[in-house]
Amino acid sequence: MDDRHYLHSLISEGEHQQQDFKYRVSDARKLAKSVSAFANTDGGRLLIGVRDDGNMSGVRSEEEIFMMHQAAYRYCRPEASIGFDTYHVEGHTIVVATVPLSDRRPICAVGEDGKPVAYLRIADENIVASPVHLALWRESQNPRGTMMTYTESVKKILDVLRDHRLSLNQIVRSTRLPRPKVITLLARLIRFRVVQWEYASRQFLFYL
Repeated sequence: MDDRHYLHSLISEGEHQQQDFKYRVSDARKLAKSVSAFANTDGGRLLIGVRDDGNMSGVRSEEEIFMMHQAAYRYCRPEASIGFDTYHVEGHTIVVATVPLSDRRPICAVGEDGKPVAYLRIADENIVASPVHLALWRESQNPRGTMMTYTESVKKILDVLRDHRLSLNQIVRSTRLPRPKVITLLARLIRFRVVQWEYASRQFLFYL
């Protein structure tokens, strides 16, 4: 498949869980959010120089390419792995930035305030990761592993989730357990496949 057909095949997929279009790069920090989201979820690719409607506009300057590198290496903590491929098609320069799933999650994007924030890629959106995801990633980095013990606190969480899909705040209120404890236990229950999560109505919900 030549470059033209390859790019058109990617564009025909539209934006989805593992693909995002960027018309232009004007702020490396904003681009870092997409890099963070892909690295923390399933990996993915950014098509730089493609409009939201799928029309090619092209990368207009070397500065945009420089900012792409900044997004991965300056505004991501820790640095994200990212590969760049440049295509010249129909008079346009298109850059495909490929971000693999990271084994050092969370990959955070550094905002204008200097604070690192981790993102998830859900459908075609970049969503701020929940505290439960952060705890889950921390535990997954533990080389000694984590044990799951059936305690009274675990029982309370399982009881309130038995017939409901609840947010973190709802679980905290229903169980009357300390919020940090609920976060830790939810992360462990997800890790051991007892609890699952979904993103609905602009919030993370947890269920058995």
